[in-house]
Amino acid sequence: MVKRLCLFLLILFYLGLGNSVAQDTTKTVFPLSKVLELIEIRYNVSFSYADDQIDNITIEAPDSNFSLEEAIRFLRDKTDLQFTILNDRFIAIRGRSDDGSFKIQSLEEVVITNYLTTGISKKLTNTITIEPQKFGILPGLLEPDVLQTIQALPGVLSVDELTSNINIRGGTHDENLILWDGIKMYQSGHFFGMISAFNPYLTKKIDVAKNGTSVYYGDGVSGVIDMQNSNELDQTFGAGLGINLINADGYIKIPLSKKIEMQLSARKSITDIVNSPTYDQYFERIFEDSNFNNNSGSVLSNSERFNFYDTSAKLLYDISKTDQLRVNFISIFNDLNYSETSLANSVSQESDSDLTQSSLAFGAKYSKYWNKSFRTSLQVYYSTYDLKGINLDLSNSQRLLQENEVEDLGVRFNMTRALDERLNISAGYQFNEVGVSNLEVVNLPNFRSLSKDFTRTHAIYGEAEFTSKNKTTYARIGLRTNFIEQFSLFYTEPRLAFSQKLNDSWRMEILGEFKSQSISQVIDLQQDFLGIEKRRWLQSNGEEIPLIESQQFSVGLHYNKKKLLISVEPFIKNVDGISTRSQGFQNQFQFVTASGKYQVAGIDVLVNKQFQNFSTWLSYSYSKNEYEFEDLNDAIPFPNNNDIRHSATFAGTYNYDNLKIALGVNWHSGKPVTPPLASNPNIGTLINYDEPNSESLSDYLRTDLSATYSFKMNKNIDALAGVSILNLFDRENIINRYYTVNSDDEVIPIENQSLGFTPNINFRVRF
Repeated sequence: MVKRLCLFLLILFYLGLGNSVAQDTTKTVFPLSKVLELIEIRYNVSFSYADDQIDNITIEAPDSNFSLEEAIRFLRDKTDLQFTILNDRFIAIRGRSDDGSFKIQSLEEVVITNYLTTGISKKLTNTITIEPQKFGILPGLLEPDVLQTIQALPGVLSVDELTSNINIRGGTHDENLILWDGIKMYQSGHFFGMISAFNPYLTKKIDVAKNGTSVYYGDGVSGVIDMQNSNELDQTFGAGLGINLINADGYIKIPLSKKIEMQLSARKSITDIVNSPTYDQYFERIFEDSNFNNNSGSVLSNSERFNFYDTSAKLLYDISKTDQLRVNFISIFNDLNYSETSLANSVSQESDSDLTQSSLAFGAKYSKYWNKSFRTSLQVYYSTYDLKGINLDLSNSQRLLQENEVEDLGVRFNMTRALDERLNISAGYQFNEVGVSNLEVVNLPNFRSLSKDFTRTHAIYGEAEFTSKNKTTYARIGLRTNFIEQFSLFYTEPRLAFSQKLNDSWRMEILGEFKSQSISQVIDLQQDFLGIEKRRWLQSNGEEIPLIESQQFSVGLHYNKKKLLISVEPFIKNVDGISTRSQGFQNQFQFVTASGKYQVAGIDVLVNKQFQNFSTWLSYSYSKNEYEFEDLNDAIPFPNNNDIRHSATFAGTYNYDNLKIALGVNWHSGKPVTPPLASNPNIGTLINYDEPNSESLSDYLRTDLSATYSFKMNKNIDALAGVSILNLFDRENIINRYYTVNSDDEVIPIENQSLGFTPNINFRVRF
């Protein structure tokens, strides 16, 4: 929004230029980033640069009558930067000094722009980058929700539609490293997973990597989701407000001085004020398998209250031209209260059950630019997560308290050296102390259990990053070594990313990585925490909760010419050290503790064609995902709980002036389930199961629609109104099935349904 505001001011400046007094020699200057945006729109080009290259540079805008070459020459003269025209579309910006040394580069040249929609691009470094401020539109989405947006990428989906359960190439959600401005987050969803917990409107970009990640990142054996707030102090005020049928939010950027800027954002649910159709659908989806839907006939009445909020703040302080300080804060909170009136011994009794989920994080980062080729940074952060559930069962006079808490103290020192304009080397040290506690208290029978574990991890890493002069070759190779104090063990993790341009249309890439992580989420009982947020974090202990290790390799081939993109990427991934407790079994292995592994082999395919006002794409993923546990199923491999063999999305977007429309169809094969034996389904309350995951649910199919229209309320305020519908045709999709025994000793299936017809509307203003 701030960028658009500045662009709007630039346009006003040009419109008013002709009316200015000829004798007025005063030149108006703007942040270079805003001038570059104006040039991108005027000449239909795209600039590639590192943020730190243009920070604190202000410049007057080039004459509107200049040709592109004249405008570039003007920028060179005014900024002392290098502008290299790569082709008729892309221009690279690099720093330079009088002595010929080059400023540190991030080497994040764009390979593919408008990847699916505007604001999504693929970088030469193999990451997919989402820029919320440039975000176009996707089917079913009105806003650039981080964890909803990445599900549009091939190989990424949520088996149960929750943003708190993102499956990247068949992995579980806890195998994803989620960072907010360099701080590891242990909670990712509001409404217990229906929407992302991170407000996107101050987020500058999100980097998503499925493989070949930098050694800078630890953890995340399945993927990395790195959210980065704006790090640029542009001395421009900006603000915005928005509301939809679930929440209201606002943000503001305030320049306090030439050296200091404050960024603030807040979001609050409106569900405690009004119950909208969107809320009703979300509530039904989340709570359909909870304790609230397992009431006995003695319940006379019940009601629920639900609310959530998140707030964030960032202070940007440029101490000097070479010293920067950034301080961050974020708070995330969910609360559900359930009231029940029951009849016990002919007496009416009332009870309250409560579930809260919260995160709190602080961070500070100091960066020092020693010269134009050497930079260091030091970051310190503290991140906490707390899940607490209180369940009152009046029929049994029982009160159950459960709590799961995580505390993470992190320190990272990083240094980067540019040997020349094509080669960077970086190295660093990272320390993390992570403590996890679990509390369970029952009053009848009297029982109390408290466990506390902590892990200290030291890591050193280093890598070299090379880009050839003509951008045809890119290579990054690195090594990370982790030392875990509790186990006195070293884990060495090589990483590789290589990209080679074969000709003007074709590019090949090779990616590989080794990774490990020492914390994961487990499920003790399916009805833990009221059956809503049943997963809890646990530290690896080397026994029933092992250290998780992964190896992944992929080869990609990409064709990109005349706005046609064809991408094919076969891959193989091995993950060892998983626990049955982390997989959510609801069959014969539900109460069994065993460690094992899974292997995924598959291929991701994307075909994207862009026209002047229309973009359409077809993404398809095939994968075979199998478990292998030495102590289960006679060590015979069987399908993973996340084994979605086929998934596809066919979608399109249409832009006409200020109107944007998106329509898409999501389809995937059903997840595996374990049926009872047809001949002898049970013995009393004990179910006799067939072979594990030997049956699959029906195919999943959902059609989504969204549309937005932007307009001006006055010369200072931009507005946007939108409408979206998830599951346009109200198709009934079964997303899970398990079995239980009723009071008549009959085995019955319990089925969980997907979201039904779910409308939403929003309205936003930007100043």
